[in-house]
Amino acid sequence: MLPDFQFYAIAVPAVLLVGFSKGGMGEALSLMGVPLLSLAVSPVQAAALLLPILIAMDLVSLWMWRQHGDTKTLTMLLPGALVGIAIGWATSAYVPRDALRLIIGVITILFVLRYVYNVWRARRGIVIPAKPHRPLQASFLGSFAGYGSFVAHAGGPPFQIYALPLKLQPREYTGTMVRFFAILNAVKLIPYFALGQLDLSNLATSMTLFPLAMLATMTGAWVVRRMQPQVFYPFMYTMAFLAGLKLAYDGLTVLVMGS
Repeated sequence: MLPDFQFYAIAVPAVLLVGFSKGGMGEALSLMGVPLLSLAVSPVQAAALLLPILIAMDLVSLWMWRQHGDTKTLTMLLPGALVGIAIGWATSAYVPRDALRLIIGVITILFVLRYVYNVWRARRGIVIPAKPHRPLQASFLGSFAGYGSFVAHAGGPPFQIYALPLKLQPREYTGTMVRFFAILNAVKLIPYFALGQLDLSNLATSMTLFPLAMLATMTGAWVVRRMQPQVFYPFMYTMAFLAGLKLAYDGLTVLVMGS
């Protein structure tokens, strides 16, 4: 039996937020999906319901951004990300997930504050050039992204910390991000299945939300495609900052308050 109206009253905005994020509008929106859906069902069931939707969104995003992406950035980040997923799989029973959320959140907030400082310097006439690729940092942040994505659904901020300073064109940045997380989500299916985290009994409910998920993803992509760099990058750093706050708050609440 499908859930009632009260479930959909919560599930619809949750799926919209995740869909806008998958379209390219920033990790902060996606991070709200599971907590919001958890108001209607358990967090475990919320994650299970969203998994098929996320995979469907990835397919739409890949199609929408099929002509855009930076291969160099992907090749720099993906090896570390795959290692991170493997480590997350091997240590899944022992990982302090809330501590990881707190750490990722604090690092992301500091990263955005550094960006704000650089903006202040730029307004004083100091030119801040785009950073080149950094193999060691790519390996570390890539593994951090893969690990965080596997154990806490928080791989976005490490990706942003590496990719945003490259100052790619908005469409290339978004296409790269879409490809990166589509690959990670596909790879994660194997260890998720092995750990028994795939609840396919919820597939019927998930399928009722597919049309809305597709529409939200396409809407997010439509908005991002029309953003100029001078609008896109402040927007993305703002989304990263909000994601950092959300992760830090969630981790700190559980670790300190125990709830």
